[in-house]
Amino acid sequence: MTLPAPKMSALSRRRFLQTAAATGCLGLAAGPLFPRAAGAQTPKGVISGSHWGVFRAEVRDGRAVAFTPWEGDPTPSKQLPGVLDSIYSPTRIKYPMVRRAWLEQGPGADPDGRGSGDFVRVSWEKALDLVAAELVRVREQHGATAIFGGSYGWKSPGKLHNCRTLLRRMLKLNGGFTTSSGDYSTGAAQVILPHVVGSIEVYEQCTSWQNVAEHTELMVFWGANPLNTSQISWQVADHGAFPGIDGLKQAKTKVICIDPIRTETCAALDGEWLAPRPQTDVALMLGIAHTLQAEGLHDQAFLDKYTSGFELFLPYLTGESDGVPKSADWAAAICGLSAETIRDLARRFAGNRTMLALGYSTQRQHHGEQAPWMLVTLAAMLGQIGLPGGGYGLSYHYASGGAPTHAAPVLPAITDSPGQSAAGGAEWLTGSGDASIPVSRLVETLLNPGAEMDFNGSKITLPLIKLAYWAGGNPFSHHQDRNEMLRAWRNLETFIVHDFQWTASARHADIVLPATTSYERNDIEQVGDYAMSHIVAMKQIIEPQHEARSDYDIFAGIAERWGRRYDFTEGKTEMEWIRGFYEAAKIESRARGMEMPVFDVFWDSNEPLAFPLSDTERNFVRHAAFRADPLLNALGTPSGRIEIFSRNVEKMGYDDCPPHPTWMEPVERLGGPTTRYPLHVATNHPIHRLHSQLCGTELRKLYEVAGREPCWMNPQDAAARGLQDGDVVRVFNDRGQILAGVVVTDVIRPGVIRISEGGWFDPADAREAGSLCKYGDVNTLTTGIGTSRLSQGNCGQTAMAEVEKFEGVPPAVTVFSEPVTG
Repeated sequence: MTLPAPKMSALSRRRFLQTAAATGCLGLAAGPLFPRAAGAQTPKGVISGSHWGVFRAEVRDGRAVAFTPWEGDPTPSKQLPGVLDSIYSPTRIKYPMVRRAWLEQGPGADPDGRGSGDFVRVSWEKALDLVAAELVRVREQHGATAIFGGSYGWKSPGKLHNCRTLLRRMLKLNGGFTTSSGDYSTGAAQVILPHVVGSIEVYEQCTSWQNVAEHTELMVFWGANPLNTSQISWQVADHGAFPGIDGLKQAKTKVICIDPIRTETCAALDGEWLAPRPQTDVALMLGIAHTLQAEGLHDQAFLDKYTSGFELFLPYLTGESDGVPKSADWAAAICGLSAETIRDLARRFAGNRTMLALGYSTQRQHHGEQAPWMLVTLAAMLGQIGLPGGGYGLSYHYASGGAPTHAAPVLPAITDSPGQSAAGGAEWLTGSGDASIPVSRLVETLLNPGAEMDFNGSKITLPLIKLAYWAGGNPFSHHQDRNEMLRAWRNLETFIVHDFQWTASARHADIVLPATTSYERNDIEQVGDYAMSHIVAMKQIIEPQHEARSDYDIFAGIAERWGRRYDFTEGKTEMEWIRGFYEAAKIESRARGMEMPVFDVFWDSNEPLAFPLSDTERNFVRHAAFRADPLLNALGTPSGRIEIFSRNVEKMGYDDCPPHPTWMEPVERLGGPTTRYPLHVATNHPIHRLHSQLCGTELRKLYEVAGREPCWMNPQDAAARGLQDGDVVRVFNDRGQILAGVVVTDVIRPGVIRISEGGWFDPADAREAGSLCKYGDVNTLTTGIGTSRLSQGNCGQTAMAEVEKFEGVPPAVTVFSEPVTG
């Protein structure tokens, strides 16, 4: 079948080349880049882009009054009103600010006072002088590695105003810094999977939605919910997952959703909902695998030809090596599904062309390396990897993975090394500083300088860090165990933050510099992390608000104080950088036989520039080339095959990450042997925001309960605690306590509550670690331990807690207003 055509303007390859040949550059003689039907009105508004998609902005008297989705967006984001509101939110940072104690008493003064407000407004000249001098002081007194170039997080898209890259570029001019590697989203998977399939897999293209709709008979969404998580993209969202889901619906594909929550995706596809106990997915997968092997349903020929080490894994699976067969009955006792259900899953998986789509949440837990490894093993036993509609996909729920890739050139970007040519790439996956730590181990580093840490077969000596510099991220949201983090933050002498809103991170900073939103500056970006369907001009919509400056200008100002401004800017203006990126892509496009219009035509057209889509990409099958010729297209593993047993991992000797996929008890879980608290906390991606972004906007009205973050709860659990819809509750464990508002619903498994990540941290007493969070930051409850010594990923889905009704008058939420200033 054919997927519903996206409602977007697109030139066929033939039309593209014909137009290019006739005019010398696309659109130059034809008028608009996308010719419109006779009589059609030209859309109004300035074109731009965001994590939520391409849009047009209407401006009146210098103020943005409406963001209208681009007419080519197949499913526009309902979050765009919040994007607009963020510009004018009461949480907007207006001026450079310095914490009074730090300003008057010097670096390191009153660290417990961070978060309690009392900022002093200073001029930009004063602020930049302070920052430039402090960076030099820390480097001279403690060494360059004492400066942590944090800036982790979902910074705004754009090839120039990439604040993380710009921060590192500036810090290199000061002599260096400590950086981080990996990310919070896929910290465990991206380390284990190169040992298993030779690549990180989680950010790579999976079999196209078109192909899945045509060939998949059974689609399994395992902890994956693309109708929620594909609202946004790292670049500019294309929303290609939505027509993909529509294609499955039209094809009447059988769907199974394995998740403690009946997700939007499950509901839209009328999927079969199975809700095992959270953090028991590996046991469930093993039970399915055992049934496949015991009933002769596995594909031994595929295992022999395309995998390595199954014979070493088999004794564990059958129980020969440890006396415990990983049977369906064994798995049922752990995961809470019946043994017959597990055996039925094995038979249905083997009896259909099956696609296993795994979400990232399954590896953001203790021993998180095991889930993706075991899923790949399960897919290998089914023998459908590389076949149309079969195998596995690890990016279906991220940024519209599966939307087919267009024939677009790679738009380059500014680099973190002054003087180097611009380049693209996922810069967050590898460090580029003088020292590097796994990204989610910063708190551990602050608490244990000089200690040794295992990481992926190596030893890391944790550096002494005295200054952390953040731009474009919110560590007081995305990091786990907030109170341990507060204790670690006392060891910093200085914390510097760029942002445009008073997030919890900004409130806990010593120096706060007001940055522009991406709608107050110019940039350029590609549409779709996987689709790369268009290049869009991210045009400046309004003038910078209050005294906000772009990160580029801020860092250039700091470099100027060291006599290095030219080294930072290379003598280029904002528009000169953007023009250069476009011209480099134009050269690559020409080499492919396509001709892009000249830059001025593109920029003035006020339209995204489309690129063609081939039938090959429309029908892309992950690992088809490997299946066709495993020698010529060998994987990047030592054997060139899928490694069910990894000799490399075996050599590391980690007791918390064996050399084959293994069930290991997490530190705490629902139904586990050592659990103190009765309810598992599911920290899902929020429905109405991007992590913590847009929490400080009007969108909060769509979901808050009694002014707090919502806490979904099954009716059984609510009744057992005498709770009703709308009650304010205290959710607590040994790590912390928060307030939340109850939502009683039967779409969540008994024994599980849902509090979405990204709620802004709002302590009742910022000076007291363990103080009640008044709004509902769920990472006050999660554990900060690493997944294992292999990847040191985060355990954001590992948390057990209790819920009780809050008695008395709840304290007022204050995090969405300006802190005290002087």
